[in-house]
Amino acid sequence: MLQEGFLIKIAIVSMFISTGWSRPKTKDDSENGDTDAEIEPLIIDRGPYFDKTASRNVTALVGKTTYLNCRIRNLGNRTVSWIRHRDLHLLTVGRSTYTSDQRFTSIHNPMTEDWTLQVRYPQRRDSGVYECQVGTTPPIGFSMSLSVVEPITTLLGGPEMYINKGSTMNLTCIVKHSPEPPPTIYWTHNMEEINYDSPRGGVSVITEKGDITFSYLLVQRARDSDSGKYTCNPSNANPKTVIVHVLNGEHPAAMQHGGQLRLEYPFSACLLSVLVAVAGP
Repeated sequence: MLQEGFLIKIAIVSMFISTGWSRPKTKDDSENGDTDAEIEPLIIDRGPYFDKTASRNVTALVGKTTYLNCRIRNLGNRTVSWIRHRDLHLLTVGRSTYTSDQRFTSIHNPMTEDWTLQVRYPQRRDSGVYECQVGTTPPIGFSMSLSVVEPITTLLGGPEMYINKGSTMNLTCIVKHSPEPPPTIYWTHNMEEINYDSPRGGVSVITEKGDITFSYLLVQRARDSDSGKYTCNPSNANPKTVIVHVLNGEHPAAMQHGGQLRLEYPFSACLLSVLVAVAGP
């Protein structure tokens, strides 16, 4: 048993010696003339590495400035570069832009470990993989995917709708391919924002936000003055317009189709149009 304990101690001491460990300095060491260099513990430098907790996928709106953020630990005096994989183009080195496309800028706050690639006025062609690279030997990199999207606004029943006087007008606006639901959607009638508290009454809007956002404008007991141009204006997408004609029983030739009159927008047809619009591109 004593021999086994002795062998274990020998093994532990050998491990400490092989890893460069040395015991703390004591009073006796000072008296024996040991130097600080001989007694300081060995500090192992891990080198730069990436904080991989951040998302690798970034979605941006066409024309709206976006940012790709790269967090690097233990960077030291190494250089950080941003590279576009599509053409292996060097975009930035340090805080300097190395491309003629001045929309790309490297941002770094010395108080943080973040190196950020700013992309101004992004276009759909800017979608792709970008790499944050550290100039070690060999270099190390962290890749991120940028997806630049352009939301699509659809107004069902357009470009023109015909409804009967006294019926309920239901205008349905759909917003797709938006990285987040539109913060606001407002409607206008003949270029003026609709007042839902006006003395006219019977005018309301219902908005359902999600990956695909729906906004329904309901106008009860349609009258002649309700005819005109209606526009759906999402705050983060292009507006869409429909021209509404409120009819007094007349049947213009433009409404005739296959011997039937399109006087209203039936619920079943509206539902079918919604399904088609959602399933579309």
